[in-house]
Amino acid sequence: MRRIIISAAALLVGLSASAQFYYQDAANEDMLRHARQTSGERKEVMVPKEINGYNVYKVDLHMHTMFSDGAVTPEFRVREAWMDGLDAIAITEHVEARSYEQKMLNFLKGYVGEGTKAINSRVVDKPADERGFQADLDLPVKLAQDAAEAYGILVIPGAEISRPPSTHGHYNALFTTDNDDIYDPDPETSFRKARAQGAVIMQNHPGWRRSEITYLDFEKDVYSKGLIDGVEVMNGAGVHIESMTRAAEYNLFVTSTTDAHDTNLERYRMNGAVRNMTLVLADDCSLESLKEALLSHRCIAYSFETFAGERSLLVDFFKASVKCEVINVDAKGRKTVKMTNMTSFPFLLDFGGNPVIFSPFTSVLRTVGPDGYMKMKVINMWQARDVNPDVEYKF
Repeated sequence: MRRIIISAAALLVGLSASAQFYYQDAANEDMLRHARQTSGERKEVMVPKEINGYNVYKVDLHMHTMFSDGAVTPEFRVREAWMDGLDAIAITEHVEARSYEQKMLNFLKGYVGEGTKAINSRVVDKPADERGFQADLDLPVKLAQDAAEAYGILVIPGAEISRPPSTHGHYNALFTTDNDDIYDPDPETSFRKARAQGAVIMQNHPGWRRSEITYLDFEKDVYSKGLIDGVEVMNGAGVHIESMTRAAEYNLFVTSTTDAHDTNLERYRMNGAVRNMTLVLADDCSLESLKEALLSHRCIAYSFETFAGERSLLVDFFKASVKCEVINVDAKGRKTVKMTNMTSFPFLLDFGGNPVIFSPFTSVLRTVGPDGYMKMKVINMWQARDVNPDVEYKF
């Protein structure tokens, strides 16, 4: 009997605690609402507040919506980016491929007439005919920008110039002003038309649907003419590591993007991962400042616990992310150093033995000899293919 009483009491306590998660609906006294049903919480991604006098911004430079071949609206992209802790995103619909255009026309048959056919909605591997495009390629950017005002997210106008990967590849034009005036049957002309608007051109996923990352004839041509400003080294779960060599050869900035078509929730959050992003060091989060920072190569690619970028910037990022302080000096002059990772990112460190994982928001202790030098290699940072930066401290 005593066990039954205790169990019943525990059940009542549990029910009482559960009931506390409910509150009275303001408009209906016969209805309760559950407090856990939130309007969406932002997952803050902690990065150094400042590096070398610049702010650090979290940016995704390659995403799609239902206005090309994505599965969500531009407004959803903005909300999702805010929840994922980003500061800026680029909406980069395919210029030459708009998979949902016919479906939209079918849905709007009462407005446009049943049987209305989409015009030039897929011209990746063939030129558009004389009718051109009937779609407004600037609309998805505008919709995202309008939605972004409520979230404090910056939306970068862009478009993806798309041709077969075996002959040309895909390229983002970023910081465009008129996406309706980019298309040309000749992709080089499209690049020039975008650059005339002040856009920068980034090559996307160079290894996609190819057996190796070597230079195509088209790539050699446009690279040698200085028409390409940057290159993706990370795209979704793919690491196009040989692109690091390409970036060094042609003085390109490097990026990491989601290239999201579906939701980033299923690709990153549900796997416990921070989504792909490019960490941009800029004066402020404006179109002008972010563009200047990219062209000045003040950017680091991040994907699935791995960083890529120029060596000096990687080292500066690491030192700004990790606080080091001497907490003890023994009789022989050996120092105990406390290292604290103040970011949301793990680091894989090699002090000359087996690599150790330095988890986010944790501290570790290291013993430093009387000379005061502490050296390590950061294994999950790449300054080139198979090359990791060395970091040194003197205490």
